[in-house]
Order: sequence, then C-alpha cells, then structure tokens
Amino acid sequence: MHRFANPARFLRLSAAILPWSAGATVILMIVGIWLSLFGSPPDYQQGDTVRIMYIHVPAAWMSLFVYTNMAVAAAVGLVWKHPLADLFAKAAAPIGAGFTFICLVTGSLWGAPMWGTWWVWDARLTSVLILFFLYLGYMALVNAFDDPQRGLRAGNVLLLVGIVNVPIIKFSVDWWNTLHQPASVVRMGGPTIDPSMLAPLFVMAAAFTTYFVSVVILRVRAEIAQRRVQTLRLGGAQG
Repeated sequence: MHRFANPARFLRLSAAILPWSAGATVILMIVGIWLSLFGSPPDYQQGDTVRIMYIHVPAAWMSLFVYTNMAVAAAVGLVWKHPLADLFAKAAAPIGAGFTFICLVTGSLWGAPMWGTWWVWDARLTSVLILFFLYLGYMALVNAFDDPQRGLRAGNVLLLVGIVNVPIIKFSVDWWNTLHQPASVVRMGGPTIDPSMLAPLFVMAAAFTTYFVSVVILRVRAEIAQRRVQTLRLGGAQG
C-alpha cells in the first residue's frame, strides 16, 4: 500500500475512478428508487411503510462500513505512518456521520407506526447512537489541536477504541432481548426477505457505496490540495 502513499499517484488513480463511481451512483440511485417505490410490493403487515427500509437498512450498513474502514485506516496511519490513511479517515468521517444520522432518523420514522414509539433505549438503537457520537467525537478531536498531526493521531486512537462498538451493533439483537427485529439479510440461514424486496435493497446499498466512494475521493483530493496550499504558505512565510 505504500505505493499509494504518493499523493500524485493517488490523484491520478482517483481521477480515473471518480467518473465511473459518480456515474454508477446516478444510475444505481435512479434504479434503486424506482424499484423501491414501484418495483417492490407493500408488506402484508406494514403496508407501504416498509419502503423506509430501502433507505434505513443501507444507511445502517454504510454507517458500520465507513467506520470500519476508518478504523483500518487509523491502524495503517499509526503503524505505517501512511499519510493518505489519515486523510482518508478525516475525509470519511462526515460521510459516515451522515449515514448514521439518516439511519437514526429513518429508524425513528419506521419505528413510530410499527412499535408505537419514536425511540427506545434498547441495545441496537443505543449502540448506533453511540456510533454517531463516536463520529462526532472523532471530528471534534481531530480539529481540537493546533498541530494537525497530533489531532489526527488522537483521532486514530479514538477510532481504534471505538471499533469495539461495531460488533456490538451487529450482534446486539442476538445477544440481548431488544425491541429491534433480528437480522433478516446477513444471517447464517440466509436472507428471510422476499427476493422482490431484496433486489431494491441491494441496489440501494450499492448506490450508497458508490456515493461514498465518489464523495470520499473528492474530499481526500480537497485535503491534499489544502495541504499543498499550507505548505506553499509556510514556505513563503519562511522565505
């Protein structure tokens, strides 16, 4: 991975990937929304309220996916001093926080008619809320130091400590008796959702993934440009 530590090489690679990921995002999002609204049937119990699932579930998956990747990047940054790993974690944090916020909001909108309450302090909901605070805490910590490198190192430590929350979120519905339904897609016995509902769910998940790839590339490129501007200013001030 050290060959990708060169910002110039990353910029060339990302320039090649970005048009494809952005194009895939547009196509997948259009197809996913159409399938979610018109190509899948209403649930026999929940009716059309089940369509919230096509936003809520992919957002939940992405909240865990982004944080896990940030934690891996934090380990790479701390152990191998990979400069782009730190920039990736910093760039991905607001995106992951956004996915987690969407997960929490859509979960409340879905839970109100189904459970009769907007919120309960059960294991799944509480652990996802903690994940949201971990994202916010990382962003605050990174920007709390005058020295950017110290902030990034402190943020990396928080990411690695917080990774323990990811398996808690995943298995909370199995370990504790919670109001949240158990896993119905990623489970040992296979999905329990009808294929007509599973297809739009996977398309929306793919759309969210390509969206993340596109935006994180743009944000890392912006971070690299900002670092170059700071270096030039520092060099001018010293001169």
